[in-house]
This record gives sequence, C-alpha cells and structure tokens, in this order.
Amino acid sequence: MDSNGVDEQEMKLVQGAAGYVLEDVPHLSDYILDLPTYPNPLQSNPAYSVVRQYFVDEDDTVPQKIVVHKDSPRGTHFRRAGPRQKVYFKPADVRACIVTCGGLCPGLNTVIREIVCGLHYMYGVTEVLGVNCGFSGFYSKNTVTLTPKDVSDIHKRGGTMLGTSRGGHDTSKIVDNIQDREINQVYIIGGDGTQKGASAIYKEIRRRGLKVAVAGIPKTIDNDIPVIDKSFGFDTAVEEAQRAINAAHVEATSVENGIGLVKLMGRYSGFIAMYATLASRDVDCCLIPESPFYLEGKGGLYEFIAKRLRENGHMVIVVAEGAGQDLVAESIEQQDASGNKLLKDVGLWMSLKIKEHFAKQRKMDITLKYIGTFCPLPNFNSSYLRFLKYECDWVHVSDPTYMIRAIPANASDNVYSTLLAQSAVHGAMAGYTGFISGLVNGRHTYIPFNRITEKQNKVVITDRMWARMLSSTNQPSFMNPPNGATEGAN
Repeated sequence: MDSNGVDEQEMKLVQGAAGYVLEDVPHLSDYILDLPTYPNPLQSNPAYSVVRQYFVDEDDTVPQKIVVHKDSPRGTHFRRAGPRQKVYFKPADVRACIVTCGGLCPGLNTVIREIVCGLHYMYGVTEVLGVNCGFSGFYSKNTVTLTPKDVSDIHKRGGTMLGTSRGGHDTSKIVDNIQDREINQVYIIGGDGTQKGASAIYKEIRRRGLKVAVAGIPKTIDNDIPVIDKSFGFDTAVEEAQRAINAAHVEATSVENGIGLVKLMGRYSGFIAMYATLASRDVDCCLIPESPFYLEGKGGLYEFIAKRLRENGHMVIVVAEGAGQDLVAESIEQQDASGNKLLKDVGLWMSLKIKEHFAKQRKMDITLKYIGTFCPLPNFNSSYLRFLKYECDWVHVSDPTYMIRAIPANASDNVYSTLLAQSAVHGAMAGYTGFISGLVNGRHTYIPFNRITEKQNKVVITDRMWARMLSSTNQPSFMNPPNGATEGAN
C-alpha cells in the first residue's frame, strides 16, 4: 500500500447499527481535494421534468442479502446507482471513451449506444471516443469518434461495433494514452479478467492523481460474475439455446432410439445449460462443470441413456462446454490471451464415447445427432477421424457454443443493458470511480471492482434451482460413482 492509500479503496467500508456494512466505491474526492461541484443538468432536462423524485438520495443503499430472519444483522449493502443532484464534471469538459474486451455477448452494442446517448442527451456531453479492438487500442491510437447518430441502430446487430480482443493489457501505456488524450471518463465493458484490468487502470490513475472516473459494465454470457443478479445477454443466450435444443429434440424423436446432443457455453459455470434445460422441458439430461458425472457402472450416464431410450425411444442431452473435462483425453494444456484454459471439446468426445459404448454392447442400435461443428480433438488418430467422419451422424449447423453469443440482444436484455449503461454514466458524472454498475436484488448499484473479481459465480448443486432441474429431467445426480466408474477417454 502506498502513501495515497491506493489499495485501501478496495476495503472502503462504512459501519452502521445492527451489523450494517456499506461496501462503498471510491470517489474522486477521496484523493483530489476541494473538487468543485455543479448542478446536475437533468434538473433542467424537459424529458425528466415530470419525474417527482428523480435524484437518488446519497444515503440510499441496497442489501446484498434480501432474505433475513427477524434477528439477523442488516449485513452487507452497496451504494444505490442513479443520478445525483450534484455532479463533478462540467458537461463541456467531459471527454469520455468506451472500450469492449473479451468474448462477444448479446447486448454489447446496446451498452455502447446507451453510454453515448446517455452522456449526450442526459448530460450534454459531446466528446465520446470508441477504442477499437480492446485494451491494446488505447496505445495503438486506434479510436473513433462516437455520436448518437453513429450508434443509432447498432443495438439491432450482434457483436460489438468497436471490435474486441483478449489480452493486450499494458496498464502504464493505457493510462499514458488516457492522460495524453485528456480523457476524463473511461467506460470498460468486459468480464472478470477485463474488470481486473479496469481495476489496475483505476489504481494507476489514482496513483497519478488524475481526475478520471473509471466505470465498468460487467459482461459475461456464462453469468459467472458474483454479487450481481445476472449479466446482460444471459436471457438472450438462454432463449437462443432453445433453438439448438429444439433441433436436437426433432432429430432425436424422428428416429428409433434417437439421441440429440447439444453443447452450450459454460466454461466454469453451467447457468446457460441449466436455465435452457428448465426452459425447454425437452431435455433428459443436463451436464455442467459444477456437477461431476461418470459413464460406466450403476447409476452412470450409459445406464441412464439406455433406461431413457427404453422408456421413451429418444433422448436429448445438454452439456456445458466445461463439463466432464476430467474425463476427456489428456492433451497439452493451453491458454488463450486472457489466461483462460483452452477446453477440450466435451460434446464431440461424448458423442464418440456414447456411440462406441452402444456399438460394443450390441443390445441397442442408436442414432446420435451432435448439434455442433466438425472440430476433432488434437490427439485423435487418423482411424478415429475416419470413424468420426463416416460413421457418426452430424447436424452441420453453427456451433451453439458460439451461435448464442453472436446475436443481438432480445427485448429484456436491451432494457437491462440500457439501465446498466445509464447507471454507469450517472455514477461517473457524480464523481464515483473504480466501480462496476450491476443489479443486486432488482436494484441497480455501484459495486467495488474487487467484489466481482475475487471469485466466480457458480451453480450451487445443493440449491433449490439445481433440484428443480433434476426434477425436470428426472436424471440421476451422478454424485456417488461406484469404484472404477470414472472412465477416461482411453
């Protein structure tokens, strides 16, 4: 910790009565003294003249835990998001920038649009820059000017108009560029890795004593960011996953002993697979990273498949991309530019193992359809590839793993993305910095960076939602494999 107390910002706590704890976010006035304030331009904005109580009270907070007992302490709270009566920037002096990093997600363009339009229409800000292709765009001088006209219809398209990339984070170079360009508001859209980078940028800005607000908008299609209710784009992803599941169901029910296998996104968290399964009601088995499964023996996946085929004559299996990685063939560990482990294709591996098992048993002929693209594993030999190419039945559609993240946001996510963006704008104009805007218990809040980067949100397999999923599919929990049932790929 240095003399400016840079590290202390991550533990900016306010204690209150009855166990109340406010995990507050940093403010520019924490390290820049005697900052002037200005009346919020919204006071004279005709669009908001009909609102009786538009400004948020400075003492408004939102509890992290909403279900309590009568004797429970009040617990952890976060600062409520929204416009304040006083702002710390003159609109004419604001020079903002927006950057998107990491993978694609429905709603990215909506967030970009609403940051630009929010700054312009609510606060009268006219200078907004878009940083192209992630963090490296800062020091490659790769920026574009953004106006409401430039972004008017981008929410109708998938992806991000600014481009994105993984890695490329050089904190010193980024802050140098922010300083050189006289940028004083930075909006960073990305997942936990991106927000760790945003936190480092904030700390360097604070160390230099710059009047620059850093606001994050958390993005993860897997819904694996903690604290917040859900991430934007998640509803769209679940909705789009229904198309893949429906295709698998049609394929499976059209033949005798048909199996439809769908791989969905979910590197470490199985929320998309679980919610898509619950929404579909056509799924017989859902496999996620948080819940180990096994293939052989009593209560194993093979036994359950045979049982379900005898009962119904068809079956649909949904598997998250991170499930069953301990069972898949060993290969060289590789990472992407963000440091994420490159996963083996569990969907392809499972389809081959299931096909092999029933071919060896010779008790039941099956027809398996894998909803995915042809993407062989690195260690498969030529004979295995010939088997894959000529003996498996395939449905050549876009891999749902990526199909669901490349589409425009649906109506629900468009509204949610709009509110997240506007909350970030309100927070930055009010002088808050080093925060992300997020939904907690249905209320928009400002959350310190460290709370959303300290761990990942995962499906709790001892919780009611997982029990509801198990009840929906009537699948075994696979919790107690017999000895020798943890079969690998060999």
